[in-house]
Amino acid sequence: MAEEYSQDEKTEQPTPRRREKARKRGQVARSQELNSVVVIFFGVLALMIFSSYIFSNLVSLFHFNLANIYTDLNIATTYDLFISNGSTLIKTVAPVLILVGLAGLLINLAQVGVMFTLEPLTPKLDKLDIIKGLKRLFSTKTLFELFRDTIKVFIIGYVAFITLKGEMNNYIPLADQEVGQIMSFATRVALKVVLRAVGALLFLAILDYAYQKFEFEKKLRMTKKELKEEFKQYEGDPLIKSRIRRIQREMARTRMLQEIPDADVVITNPTHIAVALKYDADTMSAPKMIAKGERLLAEKIKEIAVKAAVPIVENKPLAKALFEAVEVGMMIPPRLFKAVAEVLAYVYKLKGKI
Repeated sequence: MAEEYSQDEKTEQPTPRRREKARKRGQVARSQELNSVVVIFFGVLALMIFSSYIFSNLVSLFHFNLANIYTDLNIATTYDLFISNGSTLIKTVAPVLILVGLAGLLINLAQVGVMFTLEPLTPKLDKLDIIKGLKRLFSTKTLFELFRDTIKVFIIGYVAFITLKGEMNNYIPLADQEVGQIMSFATRVALKVVLRAVGALLFLAILDYAYQKFEFEKKLRMTKKELKEEFKQYEGDPLIKSRIRRIQREMARTRMLQEIPDADVVITNPTHIAVALKYDADTMSAPKMIAKGERLLAEKIKEIAVKAAVPIVENKPLAKALFEAVEVGMMIPPRLFKAVAEVLAYVYKLKGKI
């Protein structure tokens, strides 16, 4: 029972393939709070930077409409007024929108990188499940978001209260000031409230991102059973792979044994190791090993060599050196040329080739 429980418990770190699948589904660690705070900050920053430009355009727009207040309205004049006012408003808000848009794009790229998927937009029937909906409503994530939003409201209210309280001594002199001065004071206080609130909310947003990252990693974790299934799916069943390797070895050994009758000599040690060499001066730069084996396979090599009338030479040091240094199908190394040449010379002499 305990083993079954451990198999179903998500204790294993997610694999790269699981992360890739989640990313394709649009599931990434991302904090909407961090996005909102950054966008608000850059929105306020844009208003501060372009305040003179925006004020100048609005004043020009006001003067333009005031100058055309007595214009006879018809289709042509209405169209001209609409185009003129619309173009001025677009030019006025464009710098702010561009800066805010870039800020939103960059903070998303910083959190999740480049990603494009339409899967989150695909309708899913399980979202209509009432039971699952209730579980999501009373989940740990929902409770955390409720707590976070409550803290946000408290922070904004507290920052606004402290800031307004700090400006208390400046309220009474406003009675003797002009409208422009009052507007300037109100704007300055409002910016101070917003910037202080954004600073406090940025800290909260960073904590939210850390929590979203933690929850995402927790959700991606795998059970031992899922890990084994993924390994089987992508790497193959170990039993099947082992069987395939065994078949491949048997096929390679069969091909190797079929080439022994073409060998020039089989060198043994004499009972444990046997290696078969072939040399053709016209096509080879050095003798080539066409078969090798130990114990039962060595006996099989010698048996085939006897049937094919291939000379068998006992040379323990050379047989061991060749077996350890050369693989089947490879040329012998230069350091063994002399010893192998002596054996081949002896064999060729027996065959009457020299």
